[in-house]
Formats: sequence, structure tokens, C-alpha cells
Amino acid sequence: MPLQKVDKIWMDGELVAWDDAKVHILTHTMHYGSGVFEGIRAYATSRGPAVFRLGDHIDRLFNSAKVYLIDIPYTPDQLVDAVKETIRVNGLDDAPTIYIRPLVYLGYGEMGLNPLSSPVNVSIAVWPWGTYLGDEALRHGVRTKISTWQRHDPNAVPVAAKGVGMYVNSSLAKVEALKAGYDEAILLSSQGYVSECTGENLFIVKNGRLLTPPVSAGALEGITQHSVMTIARDLGYEVAECNLLRTDLYLAEEAFLTGTAAEVVPIRSVDDRVIGEPGPITKAIQETYFATVRGEVDQYKDWLDHVSS
Repeated sequence: MPLQKVDKIWMDGELVAWDDAKVHILTHTMHYGSGVFEGIRAYATSRGPAVFRLGDHIDRLFNSAKVYLIDIPYTPDQLVDAVKETIRVNGLDDAPTIYIRPLVYLGYGEMGLNPLSSPVNVSIAVWPWGTYLGDEALRHGVRTKISTWQRHDPNAVPVAAKGVGMYVNSSLAKVEALKAGYDEAILLSSQGYVSECTGENLFIVKNGRLLTPPVSAGALEGITQHSVMTIARDLGYEVAECNLLRTDLYLAEEAFLTGTAAEVVPIRSVDDRVIGEPGPITKAIQETYFATVRGEVDQYKDWLDHVSS
């Protein structure tokens, strides 16, 4: 989706004009991909914009940095405050949804495969952003295919971290799916188990149970995934993490994907095996999730950080 420019981006403690938020061509991360990031959303609520599970996202950013041996020169609380400040200064009170991209990257000054002496820079950008896969996908689902590209092996790169360079794998799978006429790709692990989509976790319904791949299959431990599992259990559904084969997807009663950008999107088909229109479990979870992020469910109001609180 195209970017909608706003006024300011937070960079290393300062708010700079959108068009001036630039880095040197020899920035280390640009050459070697050693950086970490988060994707976060804020939603319009009756009390103004509220960021969904902001603290959890920032904690994961720090965990990713720890895996990559990157020392972030700010505290989690400082970055939480910086996110809220950046939303406020850009006057996004009327935006239905806001996307937030914190990025920790290795800056200019060192070159080579040893990243340890490179300067660490941090930026936070925000902008209005609608549905990632489109409104039609939210209503009727997406057509998916199993990618020929495998998900990273956990002993090749750390799949538990949101590393900048790792997403080349996802991009290759996404482009392959789009060029073949599908909406999204599903990646398998090197052991042949279902892992995740290009930027989303995956759920299926089988015998009335909600199943999702475990982190041992290479799936990122998703914050939206965790939210959906909590919502599903509170709605009375049985939820389990377990290894899934591609045939489990073909024979699923229902299926959907989850992610901060994608939110909760039904899967209409896998490799041309039709699952169909969104089923009752998918609809119930989707409806509760969207009510939750807009502050309409008291049970989950602790998941929201109000920008003007």
C-alpha cells in the first residue's frame, strides 16, 4: 500500500521533517541487513487514538535486538513515550488506523561483516494505513499458495527475532504468489511443516478446534496471534499449537491469518483447494478482535495504550 506522508518522524530522540528523515548510503544495515523492527497499529477509539499492545511490541523489539547483539540506546519506556509523541505531533486523531514502524538499525561509520562497533540508531515513523490485504480480503478471504521458498531454518537465522534482512525470504515468497495470481503465500519449514505466511501467523479449524503452528516450525511468536488465541479461548473454543502438514490446510474447516498489518483475514483457498467463505469461528474471532482494538471490549482494555492518556 502507498505511504501517506505526515509531518514528522522520530529519529534518535528528535522529531525531523518527513522529507529530511534520511541516512547515509553507507549505513551498515543497508548493506548487511543487521537491524530489527516492529510493526504496530493504533486505532481510533472513543478516547482518541490508542496503540494496540504497545508495551508488548516494544518488549519484542528489545528481545529481537538482544538476539542480534544490538544494544538499543534507549529504555523501553522511552520508546513507548516516543511512539505516543510521534502520533500526537502528527495530528492523527481522526485517522481510523495508524501504522507505527520502530526501526533499530546500524548506522554510518563502519563497514564489514563485524557489526559490533557500528553506531546504533533508532527511528519511529507513523502514518495512516488502511487494510493491508484489502477490504475484500477481510470480508471474503484470500487465495493462498504453498511457496516454493522454505521458511528460514532456526539454526540458519534466528526466526524468533524480527530481523530486517530476514524478510527477503518473505518478499520472495510474496512476489511468487502474486505473480502466480494468488494473494498470499504460506511457507513450510525445512522439515515440511506449515510455518507461517509472509508476514502473518496462520490458524486453521479442524474438528472444531483452533490450531496454529508452533515456534518450533519457524513461526514468529505473534502478538496478534497471542491476542487471537486469548480471544478464542474466552469465546469457548479449544486452541492448540501443533505441527501442521499442507494437507491439514487443504482439509481445514476454516482458516485465517493474523498479523499487526493484516489484522484477522480469512483464507478462502490453499493451492486451489477451496475452504470457502469465512466460517462461524473465524467471524466470531474477527468481530471480537476489531471491537477490541477500538476499545469496545472492557475485558481487553488493558491491551490499549491511549496516546493522550
